[in-house]
Amino acid sequence: MPVQRLNHAVLYVRDVDRSTAFYTEALGFRVVASVPGRAAFLQAEGSSNDHDLGLFGIGDTAGDTTAGRGTVGLYHLAWEVDTLAELDRIRGVLSAHGALVGASDHGSTKALYAKDPDGLEFEVSWLVPAELLGPDTGMRTAPLDLEAEIARYGAGTRGGIGVSVP
Repeated sequence: MPVQRLNHAVLYVRDVDRSTAFYTEALGFRVVASVPGRAAFLQAEGSSNDHDLGLFGIGDTAGDTTAGRGTVGLYHLAWEVDTLAELDRIRGVLSAHGALVGASDHGSTKALYAKDPDGLEFEVSWLVPAELLGPDTGMRTAPLDLEAEIARYGAGTRGGIGVSVP
């Protein structure tokens, strides 16, 4: 059987406690196991994984990632939300944390981009329901007008493939 989905991601961070606080406060993850100051395993709300994100602290003297600027490496991870209302709520939380760095309309997805306390980038996105995809939802990168998307699709419309619109 082929790969089905990403089960979890693991990040090296400077301060595991600081990063744990960020991911729990900003994205609503919950701690399922930890070794204080060394490691934390976090689970997204509604997830059936034993953990979705592992964090390993490597110390305050660790250098910044150079992936994409001078070395190969992972660009970002993308977390999915169910509704545009939740994407809008998270936009506010990320802004309040000073973490929001961009917002893009990719046609079939509406995406926010942010950086965690170590500068590691991640995406939070909402997927246009499969039955609402059309010629105007092809792959692209354009500025995201979240208010216009909420007016178009509805704040409470559940996104994703194969999800019925209420």
